[in-house]
Amino acid sequence: MRIALVSGDGLPTSGLLTVFRNVLQVGRDLELVELPVATDLGYAWRPDKAEYYPVGGARDARSGWMRAAPRRVRDGLSDAARAAELIALRDGVAAYDSLGADARRELAARIETLTEPYRVYFAEWLAEHEPDWVFGLNMTLSDAVPATAGLHAAVREHFAGGRRRGGVVFWDHDLFGSCAIHDPQTGARVYPERPNALTPLPRDDAHTRWIVISDGLADEASSYPTDAVPEVVSNLLPTVPEGRPEARHREFAAQQGLQEGRPVLLDPVRVFRIKGVDVAVRLLAEMREEALRTGEPVPYLLVFGGLDEDPEYAREVTALCAASGVEDDVRFLDGVPLTSVREDDGTWRLDEVDLLRVAAASSGGVVFTPGVTDVETVGLGPGLAAMAGLPCLTTEYDVFEPVYGPEFARVRMDTSPESVRAGAAEFVRTLAAFREGDDALRARLEVNRKITEDRFPRAPWERFWRELRAACA
Repeated sequence: MRIALVSGDGLPTSGLLTVFRNVLQVGRDLELVELPVATDLGYAWRPDKAEYYPVGGARDARSGWMRAAPRRVRDGLSDAARAAELIALRDGVAAYDSLGADARRELAARIETLTEPYRVYFAEWLAEHEPDWVFGLNMTLSDAVPATAGLHAAVREHFAGGRRRGGVVFWDHDLFGSCAIHDPQTGARVYPERPNALTPLPRDDAHTRWIVISDGLADEASSYPTDAVPEVVSNLLPTVPEGRPEARHREFAAQQGLQEGRPVLLDPVRVFRIKGVDVAVRLLAEMREEALRTGEPVPYLLVFGGLDEDPEYAREVTALCAASGVEDDVRFLDGVPLTSVREDDGTWRLDEVDLLRVAAASSGGVVFTPGVTDVETVGLGPGLAAMAGLPCLTTEYDVFEPVYGPEFARVRMDTSPESVRAGAAEFVRTLAAFREGDDALRARLEVNRKITEDRFPRAPWERFWRELRAACA
């Protein structure tokens, strides 16, 4: 099968893409999927990701499976004018319930005007790459309704009428009500709480599959005004090899100035306000104080994201690093690649599996500190820690127990100064026990691994790939 991918994130490195990489590997193992995968990373309709709009930034995604070719929308608008209109439309869709009838009609007309250029955009893309199935990741959210509507229309034209088998898989990791992101300037919701008349939804037809990653998202979708019913197919986490670090891991550590004997903590999130990188920095500052007090090694913190996605928040975080005295202990990795790569200048950029191996070799761990409780729909940080056999610290967030259950061992805290201080002290003790090979801790971590393998199984994806192949045979 030929597979294509459309990402709603507008970023070259995101959690959506790393999970898709794991899922794609299942299809490759079954010898059902051809490479490369034609990929549109959403640059052309996400002006809120200013460093990448409209055709990508200085550093693009790199992988052995992806063929990304940025395209431009032919709508007669300048990039700046289109950006302003897309943001205005997004905000109008979010405020739909508060608009009068005239304002709603005007908004609908403006959306329709931009929808046609995006229909042409995707129609040409589909004609060029001729995929059997298109995966649309997080395209149901209303980041850019004209792009979503254009994709729906182009897919209907390309696959309808029995001329072609296959179709589109809408794969949603977030939906409206569960993605309660607010504009930091205005406080308004970025997305409406539920779909409205202007938000295209998957439909029940011969060329559409709709999957979501959790029971919670399926429950939310059950109230949506569509005849389609999403299937729950959980995320898939990578296998993390055990054993001693290899040359690339040692070279990376040297290039990053990581001193031997100090534990490496991974924060596997983007530098985006709701992800709580500031909380992780405050935690590191408290851990530093506790480690110095008790004679333990001071940890490093490696944040997966770069500083270009949300520059205002990034400035806050880097200022906090300096004010907290941990500026020399934090590394921002500028977006973790989908596959480890050595740059032309000889520096290594490691993928999440290799970074987990670096952390394991240092007797480190994973921190996952969402700054709000009601946005994560799964939260993969704890699962990544479990797959690598690492201890984990998390803040409290709503879906932790529904996903991982009460038996999952972790250090818990909230975002208050007192709780961060207590969590830091406990995690320093946990890392000491981990380094010393404490049997009770190792047993708890093995339970974590078994829980994670059970909650994120491979078998449903094997079945799903076979179903897609049968549908386009």
